Amino acid sequence: MIESRVAILEVTPDNVLSVGLESMDATNASQFSPNGAIAQLRHRFEQALVAAFGDELAGADPLLVPSSNPKFGDYQSNAPMSLAKRLGKAPRAIAEALIQNLDVSDLCLSPSVAGPGFINLTLKPDYLEARLNAMHDDDRLSVALAQTAKRIVVDFSSPNIAKEMHVGHLRSTIIGDCIARILEFQGHDVLRLNHVGDWGTQFGMLITYLREVAPAALTTADAIDLGDLVAFYKKAKQRFDEDPQFQETARQEVVRLQSGAADTLRAWKLLCEQSRREFQEIYDRLDICLTERGESFYNSLLADVVADLEQAGLLVEDQGAKCVFLEGFSNREGQPLPLIIQKSDGGYNYATTDLAAIRQRIHQEHAQRLIYVTDAGQSNHFAQVFQVARRSQWIPATVQVEHVPFGLVQGEDGKRLKTRSGDTVRLRDLLDEAVLRARADIEARLQEKDHQESEEFIAATSQIVGISAVKYADLSQNRTSNYIFSFDKMLALQGNTAPYMLYAYARVQSISREGKIDFQNLGSDAKVLLKEETELTLAKHLLQLEEIIHLVSQDLLPNRLCQYLFELSQKYNQFYETCPVLKAEEPLKASRLMLCDLTARTLKLGLSLLGISVLERM
Repeated sequence: MIESRVAILEVTPDNVLSVGLESMDATNASQFSPNGAIAQLRHRFEQALVAAFGDELAGADPLLVPSSNPKFGDYQSNAPMSLAKRLGKAPRAIAEALIQNLDVSDLCLSPSVAGPGFINLTLKPDYLEARLNAMHDDDRLSVALAQTAKRIVVDFSSPNIAKEMHVGHLRSTIIGDCIARILEFQGHDVLRLNHVGDWGTQFGMLITYLREVAPAALTTADAIDLGDLVAFYKKAKQRFDEDPQFQETARQEVVRLQSGAADTLRAWKLLCEQSRREFQEIYDRLDICLTERGESFYNSLLADVVADLEQAGLLVEDQGAKCVFLEGFSNREGQPLPLIIQKSDGGYNYATTDLAAIRQRIHQEHAQRLIYVTDAGQSNHFAQVFQVARRSQWIPATVQVEHVPFGLVQGEDGKRLKTRSGDTVRLRDLLDEAVLRARADIEARLQEKDHQESEEFIAATSQIVGISAVKYADLSQNRTSNYIFSFDKMLALQGNTAPYMLYAYARVQSISREGKIDFQNLGSDAKVLLKEETELTLAKHLLQLEEIIHLVSQDLLPNRLCQYLFELSQKYNQFYETCPVLKAEEPLKASRLMLCDLTARTLKLGLSLLGISVLERM
């Protein structure tokens, strides 16, 4: 069995994707819900292109993006430049013709043309007010459900039995959970699968070794703790590599396991159950829900994979092994690279299990989208497996299959994160350290302010801040790049951190306590009124929520949502500093309270999609 799905390899800077709506491609943009301003504007532009230049422009991309500079309005279309050659006209003339046919009077102020032919659009304050009032009255903050709900499988976390979860499992677990939460919020039917390593050669090695040194572990639950089990596994691996006789005995033990020998099967179940309980403690701390389906789940399906590939004419016997020769992959000699499906001794490979999983998930689970969250080092593996599955016609055109790669977690020295002794950092220890540091910071601030709090408050707050800081630090990075793990940075109250977001939310709740305000009962006359520039800026950002959630559901980059929430907190703080809330006169007071409430609810929703709980006070 391959070591683990979470072996972490470096990712080059070339893989880093830009952040923000500006990089949104035309396909994704066109799928935005019609609730969003950008979706409505795109539709109007598409109509204007046809009206101005004929049906041949139907479906042309209006290249509409948020403006990079507020002086150019809220949105900008670059379509006139891209169409100049096709239409044989000057970009500015195209822009003027478009404006003549563009009906956006209910959404925007009069469009303007800038420079060689950019079309600038500014949303109307009354349009923003109406959208915000509707958003305030909606439990989902005007984020529409997906137009078509899909059955989606998200495969993530995937630790190995008889081993402890380490820092390498952190990214897969957190990123996969966030993706699942966002898709579930959109109304999709999501199956969260934990493809644990619970089968194969490692069990032959471990059981053989335990028969010699700790036989009670094979018949009695928890006869040894998981830490000792990990140590025994390392020694078993060393024996396997060095001792041919031990190696053969271990392989025979695998055969016994696969054939269902009662004693071996019982030992395997005990080892799996012990690891499973240890894993669950981590998942509970991280608030992660998963359905376990290890490699063993697919064992009975492997022969069918071989039979189907033979029937499809893809299998080729090479040196006794059954292989599929891949297109676009070659060995050092430049010859087509084989993907081994069945070894010469009759055993199966990791790829065979993944092929069986694809077939099962599509044909039995009826999945319409398969998402695999593993390290970037497995990109080639999944590209090869997906190719074989497609050539076998197991993946219909209506099914999306995606590998979601992530980079390396590094220490502050820029190298792979390890303990001082050079060992891989245990995930349990990392979370404990985060909570301890959060607690120390909270106690120091309480002492500085000479303020007393209960032990219950300190303990609960430390847990939320510590775990949230770890999650947010990971999710706020572009997943395709490496990132530096720093407790000091992730626990900071300033910057793009979880504590900064939590503080922004708590700040709104303090307004409620100070003014004895019930945000749920501001009165039927309460309406959003946008008068000041910071109010308009905050309003426009709030209304981008739906677009951001949709975008992340497409490109599966959670850092976009983090960046949105960070900018929301900044814009809210700017609004709060410049616009009196509790001291304002009505109806402005009610309006600004609504903006505060909308900000808090958006932060709470956004953070919940990241797997982070909020704090009512800090």
